[in-house]
Amino acid sequence: MSNVVALQQSTALRDYSPQQLSLIRQTVAKDTTPAEFDMFVQVCRNGGFDPFRRQIYCLVYSKDDAEKRKCVFITGIDGFRVVAHRNKDYRPDDQEPEIVTDESLKSPSNPLGLVKAVVRAYKFGPDGNWHPCVGVAYWSEFAAMKQDGDFKWEQTGEFYPPGHAKAGKPKFKKVPVGDGGAGPVPDGKWATMPHVMLAKCAEAQALRKGWPEALSGVYAPEEMERPMLDITPTEAVQQHEQAQRMARIGGTNTIAMIWKLGEAIEAVPVGKLADRCIAHFATIESVGELDWWWATNEVSLRHFWALHKSDALNVKAEHEARKAALAG
Repeated sequence: MSNVVALQQSTALRDYSPQQLSLIRQTVAKDTTPAEFDMFVQVCRNGGFDPFRRQIYCLVYSKDDAEKRKCVFITGIDGFRVVAHRNKDYRPDDQEPEIVTDESLKSPSNPLGLVKAVVRAYKFGPDGNWHPCVGVAYWSEFAAMKQDGDFKWEQTGEFYPPGHAKAGKPKFKKVPVGDGGAGPVPDGKWATMPHVMLAKCAEAQALRKGWPEALSGVYAPEEMERPMLDITPTEAVQQHEQAQRMARIGGTNTIAMIWKLGEAIEAVPVGKLADRCIAHFATIESVGELDWWWATNEVSLRHFWALHKSDALNVKAEHEARKAALAG
């Protein structure tokens, strides 16, 4: 065992002092409930993660809604490898990740035509043989996107009514500058290092499959739902809080949406959003308009996914069906 691993073990597996627990709670496990925090500390101990080295941190979604609240524990790919190595039955693959491409898929949102990445990690079994643990990650499921082009906020000429949290203040709408760009394109490292990012997602799945007792319930940032991809913990928290503020424009249980270019933002009740989206798809007559709508509302749709996964998946399926129909 290396000195690095030994140090990580001695730090992560020890009992924490009250001062250390308070520091963890205020930093990498901010916003957790007592039960969530206890679970987070136990995951740190079980997996050998050191929160003081930010090997693991915690994010809370929908923290103001007890029924939809979701607490997620996240670590980097190096943390996954350390945990697997510590078990003494791990061997990394001696081959580079398998990257599958398809020329027909090349587009602004997938410049290299990537289909998936396949990574293998080997686990030593009781039979004395090394067994592959295979992880697969698809570009369509993991790649983070952004809208290509510049946007600006303009006043709509309307004002929030009395009784509203922003009563008397002007309403704004988001409008594209120029032609609005070509639609969604890979964001951040997904644009500059697409093979590496996709391979990390696949490797995390392979390691979790082989060592579930230590890695179950822990995610790499690259494989999280798209709001979490390729961002720091601080940026992720800021994005989540921004989404929450947008939702509060019209109430505590709404999601901000833009239906058509030039229209104002509308706060839609969460329970009605799926029906509204599906009905709106029927009014769209071109793939370009449909792509613009999806890219413009992507942050809100991610928030909807965190609140109502099944309804959000239904919206995604209807979106893909409508796109296929328009393309045909």
